[in-house]
Amino acid sequence: MIISAKATLAGVMGWPIGHSRSPRLHNYWLQQYGIDGAYVPLAVPPERGEQAIRALPALGFRGCNVTVPYKELAYRTVDRLDPMAERMRAVNAIVVAGDGSLEGRNTDGFGFLENLKAGCPDWSAAAGPAVVIGAGGAARAVVVSLLDAGVPEVRLANRTRARAEELAAEIGGAVTVVDWVSRETALEGAALLVNTTTQGMAGQPPLDLDLRALPVTAVVNDIVYVPLTTPLLAAAAARGNRVVDGIGMLLHQARPAFAAWFGAEPQVTPELRRFVLEG
Repeated sequence: MIISAKATLAGVMGWPIGHSRSPRLHNYWLQQYGIDGAYVPLAVPPERGEQAIRALPALGFRGCNVTVPYKELAYRTVDRLDPMAERMRAVNAIVVAGDGSLEGRNTDGFGFLENLKAGCPDWSAAAGPAVVIGAGGAARAVVVSLLDAGVPEVRLANRTRARAEELAAEIGGAVTVVDWVSRETALEGAALLVNTTTQGMAGQPPLDLDLRALPVTAVVNDIVYVPLTTPLLAAAAARGNRVVDGIGMLLHQARPAFAAWFGAEPQVTPELRRFVLEG
């Protein structure tokens, strides 16, 4: 698609950034909707992060996504925050206002829930406790969104208990921190299991978790999407659990940002999913 000198610009900022599938995703939508715009990768070294974020209005950008290592930096740098970014203490999307000010938003929780609902339409937050593995930025988004959706209890397990306790204290609500050695016991009676760590990602060891205590009625989600079927999802499916892979979280979290920058409400379709996975 040929763009004009009036094209609307957005992008994704990170270091490194070559692995990101966001340019493939957003440019697919731009072409699909016939929008004069472009979404570009912004490889910014860590020492230039704040400078790059502040330069977005001067460069004519409507906004950008931010990924590792910039979600917390963006939280501290923007002029204002939406309620979800405030709660999560992290920003994954920046919107440049007409006056050049920067608004930080967080759509990760939205993407997580939309993916869960799409992959398992009859999932109900009220069905029972959720077990979340990990205590990083992705875990924060997952825990907050689950609590907001009405999950009665989130059992949070992380190799370093102190980090899980810190996250639980900051979020508040019905979060129970579980010792790593007790992570499998925490599966008893759970209605949902979510892996938010990188364990199971290509090049990483599989998640060390025995599923025998997990009810077969529970839904299992892994936010990792390379590979699409992680060892955790393969083990869960083999025993009869319904599974939801991680690619949909990426696709759905992009929807609100695309709408804010480019003025169209994009849809996640099977064709889009295939296209992004091919990249």
